[in-house]
Amino acid sequence: MKLKAILLKLMHPYEVAERLLRALSPAIKNDELYLKMRYFLCTHQKLHLDSPLTFSEKIQWLKLYNRNPEFTKMVDKFEAKEFIKELNIPNLKIIPTLGVWNKFEDIDFEKLPNQFVLKCTHDSGGLVICKDKSTFNLKTARKKINHSLQRNYYQWTREWPYKDVIPRIIAELYMEEPDNPELKDYKFFCFNGMAKYCQVIADRHSDETIDFYDRDWKHQSFIGLRPTAHHALKAHEAPVKYDQMLNIADTLAKRICSPFVRIDLYNINETIYFGEITFFPFGGHGTFKPQKWNNILGDLISIPNNG
Repeated sequence: MKLKAILLKLMHPYEVAERLLRALSPAIKNDELYLKMRYFLCTHQKLHLDSPLTFSEKIQWLKLYNRNPEFTKMVDKFEAKEFIKELNIPNLKIIPTLGVWNKFEDIDFEKLPNQFVLKCTHDSGGLVICKDKSTFNLKTARKKINHSLQRNYYQWTREWPYKDVIPRIIAELYMEEPDNPELKDYKFFCFNGMAKYCQVIADRHSDETIDFYDRDWKHQSFIGLRPTAHHALKAHEAPVKYDQMLNIADTLAKRICSPFVRIDLYNINETIYFGEITFFPFGGHGTFKPQKWNNILGDLISIPNNG
């Protein structure tokens, strides 16, 4: 049944068209045209760039017109750490980098600890976790990392900050908590310099749940942005030092100075760590349930000539 579902999805007209668009993306130089085509294939709706209203539409607008050269450093998974380090934000730690390389073959695995994480600096998804070097599948890791290194993330997404990010590999220290094998992601949705909502993603590798909380840690009824997402069975308690996390998100959002930015943090053993900076979550193609939240969050993004 699972194979049948996959085949049916692959044969869906929108899926076929999206794969064709991906193949043709190098030849399509007009970013606005490209974004309109991809938006339609992903959402089945027309993209209104002249008067964007929803969160999804405004994210597309920001891809085209919110261009700050500093953003390239902020989305580079290696350079972003240097950016954060220079800001010297109180109570914010940075996960140690164990090495950075241009090619997989340059990695000296003998020098890495027993547990580590490999990431590609220029895209989303190029991630390999090693929890035990004795069982680490080097062949599978090489295939995944090399595939990511060859991918032109900007060309496929037209997310401008990634255009000039140098494709590299970094290794980070593997982080965990004694009683929690899967870390929670705390993703702060910041609008015009202030965190308004915190998206909590839990059990990512088992039965992923996604919940939103407002600044006062009141659980929100909506679900987003992944179409298959569902709420946790029990509401999460506010993390220890939540006020510090909120202050860090506000501080970074004010420094970045963008109508919208998502600040990702971890709270590991009551220590706050920087995760990443994201300008276009889910590429602006995410799903909201109820759908009205696409408009509610959209109203919070102030762009020129649009409030």
